[in-house]
Order: sequence, then structure tokens, then C-alpha cells
Amino acid sequence: MTPTGLMLIVVSVTLSALGQTAFKAGVDRISFAEGAGVVTKSLGFLTSPWILAGLAAYGVGTLFWLFALRQLDLSLAYPFVALSFVVVFLIGILFLGEPVVATRVIGLLIIIVGLVVMARA
Repeated sequence: MTPTGLMLIVVSVTLSALGQTAFKAGVDRISFAEGAGVVTKSLGFLTSPWILAGLAAYGVGTLFWLFALRQLDLSLAYPFVALSFVVVFLIGILFLGEPVVATRVIGLLIIIVGLVVMARA
């Protein structure tokens, strides 16, 4: 894998993870009246600045992904989407106050080792 291809994937995955973080922040800040319908809830989601920022992050991340796909085989590039697990884990700890759980750390280390093996293929 080329350094440019890896950089494009990392930027894409990071933007997607930031999009997920913005989604979480958005849904946590919205409250609905008891019995609110799907349309009311959907409009609430679609007008949330956090959720809109998350969609924007996803959109820009997708552009980086498309550039990555121009340079890399899909079968090599796609497994690196698993980096999102690592990025989301770190964001969850640093910004959302989520706990560090040993089994999650072990799982992330396994993912990272697998990605290193894939990158050298």
C-alpha cells in the first residue's frame, strides 16, 4: 500500500468516525414529547446542527474514500474501514467519557495486527 493510499483511507475513516461522534452528540441533545411520531422525530434529527455536521463529515469522508479507491484494490482498501473501530474507541474515551475496557483494547489490538498484515500484502 502506498503512503498516499493509506493517508486517504485514514482521513476517510477519521471523518466517518467524527461523523458518528457528531450523530451521537446530536441524538443525545434532542428530546421529544411523549408520543411524538416518526415524522416529528425525523425532522428533529434532520434539523440538528450536530447531525448535519455528521452528515457533512460523512460526505467529505466519502470523497476521500473515492480517491483511495482510485489507487487501491477494493479487497485491500475495504478492510481498513476497521480502523474506524480504533478511532471511535479513542473518541469515545477522550470526548464522551466512555470507559476503557480491557477486552475492547485486546480486540482493537487484534484488529490493528490484522491491518498491518493486510497492508504488507
